[in-house]
Amino acid sequence: MRIGINTLFLVPGDVGGTEIYLRRNLLAMVADNPQDVFVLFTTLDNQGLFRDELKAFVNVEYVVLPFRAAIRPVRIICEQLLLPWYVWKSKVDVLWSPGYTAPALCSCPQAVTVHDLQYKSHPDDLSFLERITLDALVRTSCHQCEAVIAVSEFSKKEILRYGCAAEKKVHAVLEGVEPDFARPVTEDEAVQLPVAGNPYILCVAHTYPHKQVHLLIDAFSRLAEKIPHHLLLVGRPRRGEAQVEESLAACPARDRVHRLASLEYTELRSLYQQADVFVLPSEYEGFGLPILEALLAGVPVVTTDKASLPEVGGDCAVYVQQSCPEGFAQAIVDVLGKTSNERAEMIDRGMIWAQEFTWKKSAARTLHILRDTAGTLCTFQG
Repeated sequence: MRIGINTLFLVPGDVGGTEIYLRRNLLAMVADNPQDVFVLFTTLDNQGLFRDELKAFVNVEYVVLPFRAAIRPVRIICEQLLLPWYVWKSKVDVLWSPGYTAPALCSCPQAVTVHDLQYKSHPDDLSFLERITLDALVRTSCHQCEAVIAVSEFSKKEILRYGCAAEKKVHAVLEGVEPDFARPVTEDEAVQLPVAGNPYILCVAHTYPHKQVHLLIDAFSRLAEKIPHHLLLVGRPRRGEAQVEESLAACPARDRVHRLASLEYTELRSLYQQADVFVLPSEYEGFGLPILEALLAGVPVVTTDKASLPEVGGDCAVYVQQSCPEGFAQAIVDVLGKTSNERAEMIDRGMIWAQEFTWKKSAARTLHILRDTAGTLCTFQG
């Protein structure tokens, strides 16, 4: 088969979990299926990333569209008007769009991955124009594509709840986690941390309003006098940054709160493994990959019981039922107060659970759906 991959949404380092989702799935697909040809439709922003990451494989072709995806309106126009021509010219059997949206018109069968419908539940994450544009594109994509892939059962329910697609065409395919998170960091790989050797609480999240990073800072403010820990926040400023800044300004231990931008994979692995507890205070996640990364790295996890997070964390995380500073503070105290045996048992259980989520499984299931999708048109034409 010739499998087309629409990577136009991917601006390296800017789209968070959807970038990891595409890169890890694609790597597993290409490596495990040398008989298939993967045709990547890339942009000026991301072509170098894919050429470097997949340079060892001869079953990959590249078609570069001459624009930069960082300019979103240009990306939308090119995806709808320019991409279909390149797809037709490349004679692919199926086109997979892993980033929410797909061309409305296409010469081959299509599948699209819709990671979540966060813009419906948490509209404050986007401007009004961004919301209505995204909703129109997602709904059109779900309608036009023969298959819709959701990254969790929760996301599948959201797609059905908002009437974006018929149930028969929506497939839940769980994400994986990189197994290297379990590999102990060597001395050479260890990151020099701003916490200066002190124990710390870790959070990995951009400051979108629904991530509720400000509530974690408020919780830390209540704990600061009782624990020796620092708070390490990894993520870029987003539309919830004003609330974060307010919480930081009111924090009595502001000098013990440290912020880092997005890091390289090996650096992030080091941060996880050296943390005493990982906290994801988010109210809405289509999947919640950081939960698995932390569990596999051997870190106790505190998160909410919202959206897909219980599905991802299973019975291996501590869940806060009410999203408030007091709730997070109590959960953190409970985890830090566990005996060494209790902590070791919690970590072992979490690592075993996380090992069940692999990109190999995710890629195999996704490719099976793509083969079925390609077959729908072949059968019709035959």
